[in-house]
Amino acid sequence: MVEKPVAFVLGGGGVLGAVQVGMLRALFRAGYRPDVVVGTSIGAVNGALVAADPSEAVTDRLVRLWSSPEAAEVYGDSLARQLRRFAARTHLHSPLPLRRLLGAELGDQATFADLKVPFRCCAASIERAAEHWFDSGPLVDAVLASSSVPGLLPPMEIAGEHFVDGGIVNSIPIGEAVRIGAKLIFVLQVGRIERPLTVPRRPWEVAQVAFEIARRHRFARELASLPDDVRVHVLPTGGGESRDDTPWAYRDMAAAGRRISRAYTASRRYLAANVSPAPSDGA
Repeated sequence: MVEKPVAFVLGGGGVLGAVQVGMLRALFRAGYRPDVVVGTSIGAVNGALVAADPSEAVTDRLVRLWSSPEAAEVYGDSLARQLRRFAARTHLHSPLPLRRLLGAELGDQATFADLKVPFRCCAASIERAAEHWFDSGPLVDAVLASSSVPGLLPPMEIAGEHFVDGGIVNSIPIGEAVRIGAKLIFVLQVGRIERPLTVPRRPWEVAQVAFEIARRHRFARELASLPDDVRVHVLPTGGGESRDDTPWAYRDMAAAGRRISRAYTASRRYLAANVSPAPSDGA
């Protein structure tokens, strides 16, 4: 007997979000379909597509998308162009490639109401210094707000308010899934919580370690405070690569296929060992 509702929670993590495609394929092949999808940052991008097509077919679409020229274009500007933009503004990359990609996949005029299962995505409000959840209205704008990484993409303005990446306030939002009533939660994280933290030795590692402490502290606190009637499964990525934590890792799309494959294998094994197969719809 599968507890209902089932939530897929897709965390943030930039290019490492490719692992979520492998996890999704493992879940669908084990018979699990989401009743609700919750996402942050790259998890909002992947999650919106899942909510639009909550079936195994979406994983084929995501595999093609992650290896596409359109995906590579999101952070594909030359270094010279990035520096010129950063000198005049506050970000390295234009949001237009990501907007075009989302519009092509979801529809430029798509709204949350068009999705096949409920979807919620998190962003951080600048003016209110607060976590904000989108669950209605224009879909592409909301996903852009959730995935606007500070310094890489500009804040997204919606109704006079400015939003940046939801990972700043809620990187792995299991608490939101619990709040809206989920009883069985599958967490599709990108692998950083699997790796031990070490004392930073390079300047860029200071911010990375500080962010990881904040991310993991909230995640651990929410796991520890789960209601007794809620079950959570944190799916494994199958391991990372040494380049994952370098400053330019966010531009490395070449490893997407390897990440997807490793996460699929690891998650299939995890589900077989720890979770009963979901009954078919006709059972």
